[in-house]
Amino acid sequence: MNPQVMSFYDPATFTFTYVVYEREGGHAAVVDPVLDYNPASARTSTVSADRVLQFVQAKRLTVDWILETHAHADHLTAAAYLKRATGAKVAIGRGITQVQERFKVLFGLEPEFATDGSQFDRLFADGEEFAIGGLQASVLATPGHTDDSLTYVIGDAAFVGDTVFAPETGTARADFPGGDAGKLYHSIRKLFELPAETRLFLCHDYPPDGRAAHAQSSLADQQQRNVHVGGNADEQSFVKMRTERDANLAAPKLILPALQVNIRAGELPPPDANGIRYLRLPLNQLGGAK
Repeated sequence: MNPQVMSFYDPATFTFTYVVYEREGGHAAVVDPVLDYNPASARTSTVSADRVLQFVQAKRLTVDWILETHAHADHLTAAAYLKRATGAKVAIGRGITQVQERFKVLFGLEPEFATDGSQFDRLFADGEEFAIGGLQASVLATPGHTDDSLTYVIGDAAFVGDTVFAPETGTARADFPGGDAGKLYHSIRKLFELPAETRLFLCHDYPPDGRAAHAQSSLADQQQRNVHVGGNADEQSFVKMRTERDANLAAPKLILPALQVNIRAGELPPPDANGIRYLRLPLNQLGGAK
């Protein structure tokens, strides 16, 4: 059985959220939900997540899973909010424990913050299978952008996270802590081995002026036209390109707030004694590119 897929685009973070479902009245999963965040005021809101909930309710869907392709650095996740609203389980890759260990140190998080992934309901390993009602799903570990990056293959649909973008945009950066351009190259090659009819659903699109954001790509388009890895691009040239390019990229504008929330499965940091929740800003630690 192949899934129906509804996409929701957040232009503020260039992010796609997906509802993957059997049919109206059936079972569903939500992939990479967005919690809205205003960096000037440090206010969160659930406008984007509520659009997803409205669709779920209109289609009478039972949400079994909230699936994170990785701990995102460019937007905050609404996983915890949607879990409370739907009762769904939140899942991510097993590599999240390495991400948590690194960023607990960077942010100086509270001693009781666990780095065993226990904030999530399920930690998936490469090759694991699971179900969304009658839909059969499997997991491909696709590290390189981050340690915990996964691709979810659900019927003929693959949700690739940040591994690849639209063909004219290329591929994910590999300079975050734990990133590895060589691993990213092999992860993309693993994607290219999926059946030719596989629909690739992107986590982000950064459309040039004059075209709308594209949620979907084909394997053929990626294999032939991806500006970073299409055609006969070999590992050595890809790693060289990716390393040189990443050295000149600025840090994502929401990386510091996003990671503090996303490694907690979407929960905000615990409140201080005054009842206020705080995010921490480690100075002069990330980025450096002009």
